[in-house]
Amino acid sequence: MKYFLTLILAVVIVFSTSAQTNKYFDAPFGGGGGFVAGWHIPNVDPLNLKLKEIGIPEFSTSGMFTTGGEGFIYIGFVKNLRVGGMGFGGSVSSSATINNKNLEAIYSIGGGGVTVEYTLPFVKDIGISVGAILGAGSISIEYYKNAGTFDWENIWEESQNVSSKIENNYWIFSPTIKAEFPVYRFVALRVGVGYQLTIAGDWEAENGQTINGVPSDLKSDGFFIQVGLFAGFFAF
Repeated sequence: MKYFLTLILAVVIVFSTSAQTNKYFDAPFGGGGGFVAGWHIPNVDPLNLKLKEIGIPEFSTSGMFTTGGEGFIYIGFVKNLRVGGMGFGGSVSSSATINNKNLEAIYSIGGGGVTVEYTLPFVKDIGISVGAILGAGSISIEYYKNAGTFDWENIWEESQNVSSKIENNYWIFSPTIKAEFPVYRFVALRVGVGYQLTIAGDWEAENGQTINGVPSDLKSDGFFIQVGLFAGFFAF
């Protein structure tokens, strides 16, 4: 990941030094928002150990795709400082059929929060911002084992169809660096990277029941990459 960050900075420097002198928007205020696609890399190793035990294919450790949205506005009383909000979510699933039983595990993450960013004033024609996300999020893990049919009577009784879900809520702090490249006068391409740090509470099973023994490293801390298309007024 450090090589990726170095590459991003190198591209930004080359682009900024070779860009044309005419600006897309030259005011010390502005704002924008749009769709954001992301690639999050949480730690799923403890979960994969359990999936391997029961015969379900493991989740990829290289990351997962997320989607969401983000918006921001420059605040006039602090030049080059902007605040906004964002949200994201995504899930992956893995399944197998063992002894005529259909097994499936679903891993989901999501979150949102306030963004605070400072646009570097010495970089012209593109926007380079450093900042952070402050917010909250959650992980959920669902497990299904289906070996029979569903009907109105057997859902109230013990059956061969089993489902369970556990969830963990946490606070988020994510340092970020983002670059915006003008595409048109009011449109910009956003590329960003960051690292999500979390402060988590207790894991809970269904109906808010506390679940013990969950590995402490089963969490969503890790690097993420964002790419999005934004519309608005950009102060760079």
